[in-house]
Amino acid sequence: MAETAVSFALDKLLPLIRDEANLLWDIPKEFKDIKKELEYIRVFLKDADRRATEEGDNANEGIKTWVKELREASFRIEDVIDEYMILMEEQPHDRGYPTSLRNVIHFIKTLMHRHRIASEIQHIKSLVREIKQRGIDYHFLIQPSVEQEPSNYRGSGSVQWYDPRLRSRYLEEAEVVGFDGAKDELIGWLGEGQAERSVISVVGMGGQGKTTLVSKVFNNQKVIAHFDCHAWITVSQSYTVEGLLRDLLKNLYEDEKKDPPPGISEMNRDLLINAVRNYLQQKRYVVVFDDVWCVELWGQIENAMLDNKNGSRILITTRMDGVVDSCKNSPFDQVHKLEPLTEEESMELFCKKAFQCHNNGRCPEDLRKISSYFVEKCKGLPLAIVAIGGLLSGKEKTPFEWEKIRRSLSSEMDKNPHLIGITKILGFSYGDLPYYLKSCLLYFGIYPEDYEVKSKRLIQQWIAEGFVKNEEGKTLEDIAQQYLTELIGRSLVQVSSFSIDGKAKSCRVHDLLHDMILRKFEDLSFCQRISKKDELMSSGMVRRLSIAINSVDLIWRTKSSHTRSLFVFAGKESTLTSNFVQRIPTKYRLLKVLDLQDGPLSFVPENWGNLVHLKYLNLRNSTMPTGLLKCIGKLRNLETLDIRHINVRSTSFFGKAPILEYTLNSRTVPAGIQHLEKLEVLNMYGMSLKFKLRTAPNRGLDHPVIQHVPLVRNTSDQRYFAFQAALMFVKAAEDSSEAIRD
Repeated sequence: MAETAVSFALDKLLPLIRDEANLLWDIPKEFKDIKKELEYIRVFLKDADRRATEEGDNANEGIKTWVKELREASFRIEDVIDEYMILMEEQPHDRGYPTSLRNVIHFIKTLMHRHRIASEIQHIKSLVREIKQRGIDYHFLIQPSVEQEPSNYRGSGSVQWYDPRLRSRYLEEAEVVGFDGAKDELIGWLGEGQAERSVISVVGMGGQGKTTLVSKVFNNQKVIAHFDCHAWITVSQSYTVEGLLRDLLKNLYEDEKKDPPPGISEMNRDLLINAVRNYLQQKRYVVVFDDVWCVELWGQIENAMLDNKNGSRILITTRMDGVVDSCKNSPFDQVHKLEPLTEEESMELFCKKAFQCHNNGRCPEDLRKISSYFVEKCKGLPLAIVAIGGLLSGKEKTPFEWEKIRRSLSSEMDKNPHLIGITKILGFSYGDLPYYLKSCLLYFGIYPEDYEVKSKRLIQQWIAEGFVKNEEGKTLEDIAQQYLTELIGRSLVQVSSFSIDGKAKSCRVHDLLHDMILRKFEDLSFCQRISKKDELMSSGMVRRLSIAINSVDLIWRTKSSHTRSLFVFAGKESTLTSNFVQRIPTKYRLLKVLDLQDGPLSFVPENWGNLVHLKYLNLRNSTMPTGLLKCIGKLRNLETLDIRHINVRSTSFFGKAPILEYTLNSRTVPAGIQHLEKLEVLNMYGMSLKFKLRTAPNRGLDHPVIQHVPLVRNTSDQRYFAFQAALMFVKAAEDSSEAIRD
């Protein structure tokens, strides 16, 4: 993640350097120097960052400290660039004064601000050079070799752990729960149907039992008898095609108890492909490729998998929809999407593990409630159920002892030998993500556990944070939607509901993945979550702050002035105190994201207009606070404003001019909104029909006030849909009449 922070800082620097002609003072040279140092460090950083994060507690403390220093320096670069850009935007444009006089006045007004920015840039430049030198002195900046740094790393340094997937291939039938229907379906696909070779893909999130299911099918006596030869290949994230083909040849020969051909270790790819094809020439075969990550795999090995029209089958297990799509090249190919265990199946599996040597495998009455908690926590994930059940099987069977484990469960995930496998298996999926998706996935940890977040809300926050990169011919919203789709396709994000167009309407992450994200927050300086009144604040930079307690008047406890996002999930039963609201702009002047959805916000002080960096503001489901509409026009960088279900209590003014005449029980366009030149999305939900008529395109009297906003969502009750349909009908009728007249 330090690589992510450095890459993000470099992205911020590039446009400044390209636009050097418009910059003030000698800052272009300073930015160029910082950029040069960061580019040098980034070449070596990926390996150091990987070692620091994936080795966890066993990582070299020096590496962890060095990576953290570099990450925080990158944050400071981002902050000072944003402050500098705001200062540039404030250059005088008043035509009432001569240019030279305007410049002198502006120079005097901004002298202290410019001096502070210049000093900060000099300090960062010096800091980055010191970090670079420490990396050299302590040998952190070591160019990794191909062997040291494969394209996707899955080692764990000195951390020793047992991969539970190894045992899953050899489980007894009595140990497996919940796969009967899926097993029968796969056996049917293998033994019945067309003579053409086909690919059968089994897809699901890590730990869902893909290997267990396929091994039960692969070892089924009916399947063994149906095929002439059988091979099982476990595909790592860092494989070579030649290595896979050699393993396949050896497996096939061993299946017939024969020696592999001589010189197999010296064969190149073409020779290996020919050798596999020759062996399979007259045979009906079944081959399993387990744990596939790379979408290119099937294209690399397809030529070796001879289609001899003999009913051969290939089974693939994967976490990724992209791998499944890459393998579907014929109408005969099949896909089985693995579902979580049901509540009953989960409890059955839990009892098999937790009480395997106690009470005949049944749960005692006094442990039913806490057992249900553990089962619910696992959300139907067999890996987690087996791991937690195995841990509890060795503990005293008393509510007191199990309650101690319940309270410490999250902290034990990285330390307890029974549980570390869960973290590792889920961590592989995180480690496989490109850097731009890692931040997007971590964002789910900002929300409380089990929180179903609306996709639109999430996407607009990603855009405001700068996670979404421009692509030619696409909107940022379209690109962010692609990011979300990719996370869903990698079985990391679960869709809770769908919209009419088939896209994810709301989504969430598995509880155990949420726990893993929270454990990464501190090391990555990504977010500080406060869910307890006595919770301590981080000593480092707090980049994002998420508050999920009823009493939110704790802003005095935070020390970081580098916080860029603030979320409050306290709910309507809590109170956003005047002290809390008043100090937001002074304590967090660099905020880009402010989300107070569902919060009872009673007023907004005038100093909220100082949040000039703010890009996303969400006040959905709240009572419109007094004062907001007077300062909203000052938020010149605002891109998304969500005021759906908001209760406007009085006439709204910008200066002295009312935007809409106030009518009892009607709603108004927020005053000053025409001054938000960067506003890209305006969400207004549950507005009256009169309001909708007044803001309707082409016909509404107040539409000019919001016509500069590219995306206005004014949804979504049935009356409004009928209203929209009526408008379309009228317009169609008018067009037809004009066509007849012409």
